[in-house]
Amino acid sequence: MNSFKLVDKLSRLSMKPESLPQISEGDNLKNQSTTTPCKDNSEETISSNIANSYLNILTLIGENPSRQGLEKTPMRAAQALLHFTKGYQENISEIVEGAIFCEDVDDMVIVKDIEMYSLCEHHMVPFFGKVSIGYLPNKKVIGLSKLARLVEMYSRRLQIQERLTVEIANAIMKAIEPRGVGVVIDATHMCMVMRGVEKLNSKTITSAMLGEFRNDPKTRQEFLSLIKN
Repeated sequence: MNSFKLVDKLSRLSMKPESLPQISEGDNLKNQSTTTPCKDNSEETISSNIANSYLNILTLIGENPSRQGLEKTPMRAAQALLHFTKGYQENISEIVEGAIFCEDVDDMVIVKDIEMYSLCEHHMVPFFGKVSIGYLPNKKVIGLSKLARLVEMYSRRLQIQERLTVEIANAIMKAIEPRGVGVVIDATHMCMVMRGVEKLNSKTITSAMLGEFRNDPKTRQEFLSLIKN
């Protein structure tokens, strides 16, 4: 890198955020003007504030956010991020409402290979994989699709896989109070594939066992055997 480019890049990196161009939804990035951030928490305002941050990032890494391919990128990225983290706006009671049923059954229920996509909280890059859930009913069962919805709720937040696994298990215990719950996640982390050690074929497997799944080795082994087959 020649000295001119180096000085130029260091100059841009030292710019204060407020000195960088700001955008609001619908703006043409070719005609930027500095705006005062709004204090309300409407979805439109949040999107605009996040888009402004992405605009600053594009500038700081050396891109030209006014060029054709990037004109709408900050707002698209903001809306994508809000979708990736929509789990913050959801809760257990809303998801399972009307989907818990009284049934006189006590055999294991398993839903396996639920697709999961999340963002690593350490680097904000994706990790993704499959979730398998099993539970032992205690006179109550939950609609099967709601298990997938619970996975979606917790995975659509900034996460680490270890915590995600436990949160899903605890949510099921809270919702239907079964005799036991088992959750296993098998995932690939892009922070290990795209950066750092760059191990393309690495997998991370985590499990959470509650109730009889933790206390009874036979129950735990039955669950683990069934999700492998």
